[in-house]
Order: sequence, then structure tokens, then C-alpha cells
Amino acid sequence: MHRRAAGRHVFALLYPTGPGTGEVALGSVACEGAELTLLPPAPDGRYAYALAAGARSTAVWLVAGGSFGPEHLAEVPGRCTGGVWLDRTNRMLALDRGLDGPTKTVAVDLERGGEVSPLLQIAADSDDRLLLADADSGLLLIRSDAPGEPRLGWGVLGSTHPVRFPECLRLPGRGATPFAIQPGQVLTPEVCAVALRLDAGGDARPALCAWRPADRKVQQLTPPDGWLPGVGRWTPEGVLRLPYATGAGPCGVARIEAPGAAAAGPRPRGSDGPGGRGGAPRATRPVPLQQAPLGGRAAGG
Repeated sequence: MHRRAAGRHVFALLYPTGPGTGEVALGSVACEGAELTLLPPAPDGRYAYALAAGARSTAVWLVAGGSFGPEHLAEVPGRCTGGVWLDRTNRMLALDRGLDGPTKTVAVDLERGGEVSPLLQIAADSDDRLLLADADSGLLLIRSDAPGEPRLGWGVLGSTHPVRFPECLRLPGRGATPFAIQPGQVLTPEVCAVALRLDAGGDARPALCAWRPADRKVQQLTPPDGWLPGVGRWTPEGVLRLPYATGAGPCGVARIEAPGAAAAGPRPRGSDGPGGRGGAPRATRPVPLQQAPLGGRAAGG
């Protein structure tokens, strides 16, 4: 839980106590002039992190799981937004950074005091943002204006292959936002199912779609009534779990199996996957993604 009180950011853990709710205070952070937001849940589920973005630098804070309250972990030059975990050890964090030019995604090594290295290098003057990453397959979902307009693209962490911008993800008038990647597809990013929220604007309800990099079309799905748009999680078996709440039922989780979603299979050996070696991807320094071809077959595949 994140609250603001007396100019400070206060954090607490909540837990059920019969009919009520208990609370454990975690401490507070003072960051005047900075915008503080919680980062996505840590992969191991034991820690919580926050990002305090100032005008010239951005601080990464550990706000739950530390020994003595909130801990300042790193100070990254530039104004950073987003926040995507690149591994399952809470070490490598991707941030979208603005620093004297276009926005570029960088990788921050929290075990090296916040050492920064480039991650997305699509074009010199393009805004390149990382939206989602999966540590098992290495699949990355990217938004970039390198093709001439903001487009969704995909790449693979540690691969020598370029970023691709599938034509089927070009949906004029419908903002598409990926919010979940199917885990467990080790070294096979092309078969990972990706859940997308499609916004039509106005009072229209957001639509739900599924897509895989191996496909050339998106599959429209029917969300449950009361779905919390843009929230959900895949199982390794290819089942999308969506939370919902209606007047008839205060809360629940619907299960949808997307057509063509691949289940987790055996780990291939000797594949050219993340890191270029067989076996599970390791939490090593990311290899920058290089310039993508912006036309022809590669842009639509």
C-alpha cells in the first residue's frame, strides 16, 4: 500500500485478520519534487520497488523486503518511466529513459549499484519503449516510432535478430496495449501467447485479443462481464486468467484458452535463444537490440 502523508510517501503491508484488515508499517520516503510510483511486482514475490522520477535523475527504491525500511538502491541519470523486469532474480530492471534526446530503454543492474547499459537501439532519433518482457523465452514487446509512427513490435532478449513490427498489430484508431505474456516457453518466444487490450475510444468497452509472434493475425476473445480491462495473467499451459467483478458476484477469475496458444513443452537443447546457448536463459547483461528493418517482409512478420 502506497499513501502520501505530510509530504512523504508512506508504505505498508496489508493482511487479512478475520473480518478486518491488519497493517504493517514499512516506513516512508521523502522525495520532494519527484514523482514516485510503485514498480510492477518483483518476479520472486518477496520484494517491492518504487521509482522516484525527478527532473534530472531517477531513484530506484526498495520499499518492502529490506532489513531497515526503505532502501535507496540506485540513482539513474535522466527522467525514467515504465519499469519491466528482465530476469527472475530482481537484478535487471528495464527503464524508459529521457536524457538529452529521444526516449530509449536502458537496462539497470541493481546488483552493480544501478549500472546502466543500452537495451533498445532501433534508430538514432526514435522513441523506443519496452512494454513487457518474459524471462523464460526472452520475448520483448516494444513500442517505437522508428517505422514512421508509433507501432508495436517484438524482439528477443540477447538475440542477434532485429526488432520486427508485424502488420497485424497495426490497428489504426484502436490503441493496442499488451498486458500479459505466456510464461514457460523456454527459448521459443515465437509461440508465446500475448494478451492485448484494444481501446476504441469514447464510451466503448476495451476489447480483448490474443496474438503470437508466429501468427500473422490477432484473435479476438470475449472477456467476462465486469473484466478489469488490461489486467490478467497467462498460465504456462496457455490459459488466460482474467479478474472480474459484477453486481451479481463481487469478484472472480475467468479462464479463457486462446486459440492456438502453445503449452509449455520440453526445453530444446542448443537453440539460438536468449544468450545464444541451450538451457534456461541466464540473468546476464542484455545484448542491445540493433536497428530493425522497416520495410518488406521482415516488417510484417
